[in-house]
Amino acid sequence: IEFEFGFRFGSSVRRYLHCTARCGGARGASFVHWDTPENNPDVPFDFTPENYKRAKAIMTVIPVLDLTQRQHGWLPISAMNKMAEVLQMPAMRVYEVATFYTMFNRKPVGKYHIQICTTTPCMLRDYDAILEVLEKKLGIHVGEKTPDKLFTLSEVECLGACVNPPMVQINDNYYEDLLPKDIENILDDLKAGKVPDPGPRNGRFSCEPAGRLTSLTGPPPGPVFLIRADL
Repeated sequence: IEFEFGFRFGSSVRRYLHCTARCGGARGASFVHWDTPENNPDVPFDFTPENYKRAKAIMTVIPVLDLTQRQHGWLPISAMNKMAEVLQMPAMRVYEVATFYTMFNRKPVGKYHIQICTTTPCMLRDYDAILEVLEKKLGIHVGEKTPDKLFTLSEVECLGACVNPPMVQINDNYYEDLLPKDIENILDDLKAGKVPDPGPRNGRFSCEPAGRLTSLTGPPPGPVFLIRADL
């Protein structure tokens, strides 16, 4: 999207903004359904017996959508229809939630779904270098899947690891404080069938300062600290 702003001095400057949902026209938009051979109401879907019990116990849209996606890998319309039947609600309510949250995949994704954050903290810490390695090493661009169906690469908004940028989420794991060599090693491990340890890659335990602690350097003060011997 291109915007041109005029200033009082008669000059102009262009600002380029991009959105993370790369729709590619109406047929590419995740909120518009078009029947395909792999995604239409006639494609069979049913919950496993174990997931039937879980869905009946949960009976809430978002957790059951997650349960459905974990079983099938993504959310075809037949799975959403089945979910609406189990939850005894209009199918449209399921569609509305599934198309609002980007964590739900309306198209098939690879075995490893790599989601790279490109929001401000990651931008300031050079997420571009990480994205460049991902695209070069996988041979795909954002929104694409490798021919072997092993990797899907997506661009997402803030994933909440703003103290540890740049970062990516791969399936359920966060990989943080990344350098280009780190993401290369992670991809090599995944290709070899290994699951790399999640978390920061620079030696940090969590989101403490990269240098030394400057506050909260001792135990909390009383009166209730350690009041229970089992804590």
